[in-house]
Amino acid sequence: MRTLFLELMEQYVVAKNPKLMLRRSETVVERMLSNWMSICLYQYLKDSAGEPLYKLFKAIKHQVEKGPVDAVQKKAKYTLNDTGLLGDDVEYTPLTVSVIVQDEGVDAVPVKVLNCDTISQVKEKIVDQVYRTQPCSRWPKADSVVLEWRPGSTAQILSDLDLTSQREGRWRRVNTLMHYNVRDGATLILSKVGVSQQPEDSQQDLPGERHALLEEENRVWHLVRPTDEVEEGKCKRGSVKEKERTKAITEIYLTRLLSVKGTLQQFVDNFFQSVLAPGGAVPPAVKYFFDFLDEQAEKHDIRDEDTVHIWKTNSLPLRFWVNILKNPHFIFDVHVHEVVDASLSVIAQTFMDACTRTEHKLSRDSPSNKLLYAKEISTYKKMVEDYYKGIRQMVQVSDQDMNTHLAEISRAHTDSLNTLVALHQLYQYTQKYYDEIINALEEDPAAQKMQLAFRLQQIAAALENKVTDL
Repeated sequence: MRTLFLELMEQYVVAKNPKLMLRRSETVVERMLSNWMSICLYQYLKDSAGEPLYKLFKAIKHQVEKGPVDAVQKKAKYTLNDTGLLGDDVEYTPLTVSVIVQDEGVDAVPVKVLNCDTISQVKEKIVDQVYRTQPCSRWPKADSVVLEWRPGSTAQILSDLDLTSQREGRWRRVNTLMHYNVRDGATLILSKVGVSQQPEDSQQDLPGERHALLEEENRVWHLVRPTDEVEEGKCKRGSVKEKERTKAITEIYLTRLLSVKGTLQQFVDNFFQSVLAPGGAVPPAVKYFFDFLDEQAEKHDIRDEDTVHIWKTNSLPLRFWVNILKNPHFIFDVHVHEVVDASLSVIAQTFMDACTRTEHKLSRDSPSNKLLYAKEISTYKKMVEDYYKGIRQMVQVSDQDMNTHLAEISRAHTDSLNTLVALHQLYQYTQKYYDEIINALEEDPAAQKMQLAFRLQQIAAALENKVTDL
């Protein structure tokens, strides 16, 4: 990887655009760096940064689920993302229902829901609570369980859409607990599909009707009904007024975004602090690689500090930390809902902004996420600068120490990695560019000495029974 990086640097220095290096992942070595960092930082993630990230994810999820979430438009009342904000005021009441899980042999479980939740949303909250001690990958899916309510002598199966669903012209509204008049303290029964038989008098959709309804574009709504074509025409004709009205609404709801931000602030700070930890806690791989970048900048007479700062930012914060911040399911066995993802994206963008040296002048027209963290961004930028400075002042990690560290990592994960699968994937890549690789090996003096082209041909012949002139 080091050798390939030296070649990559030469290319960017010769082309006189070194700042662009590591901005993307177009080369093999840039992709290798992503995997190398992931492996080298795994233990640090497990011991230090993983817990603050998990708590941040859970805090966002809790905030989102406190208020209404439009199941069709994927917008929430409580969010950090203005594009994912449920702007319309929706009346709702928190409920606590008692859930009996059929054939589980456990006591009734209290679950907090909202009366405006769709039946699928209620199922998800119930499954989340009932199976919280198990990995998310083992939870039953919402469409694989049946939710039943027995308000009297008759049982009623609750579903998102049935013959009782409210109709408004060509629109059909998704059923909620409010629609079924389920009250606080009600007892619901959760069972696997097929276990609970549908009562004869239940007003369910005919087979296939629900699927057909869901396929009809813009025919189903939950909390806020989409605009009809006639209304859209009116909006277009008065587009200037509509834009002014939208802007006014955005400013009104900015206070709600700020409220959510304030609630989550400590969780965001804790995660940033765990990532941008002081020098003593920095993993050896980070110190080693950052020193390598500093050495190469000096070797190529790159005096612009911004360039080296960009290299470090692109190699670690943006390549590793932002990736897991936006995708916590990469490291945790969790499901990330779209409304939770929207808020995570705002925090990830703030983290990215903190890693840049560019000063952004804010105005009323600036994106809401920039305005949300306007007060904190200077503090975060200083944390990044201090982090890089602290690493530079650390005791150097020698090649021998780094090799020893990598050997320890390899031993620790011997049983975790399937080398045969990795080799198979590598060979599939080789197959795709077989002729080009053979030609390159035949022309390379070092490869000629080791007869690499010949050896690759032997492997190909053994695996593919290729008829070649060996």
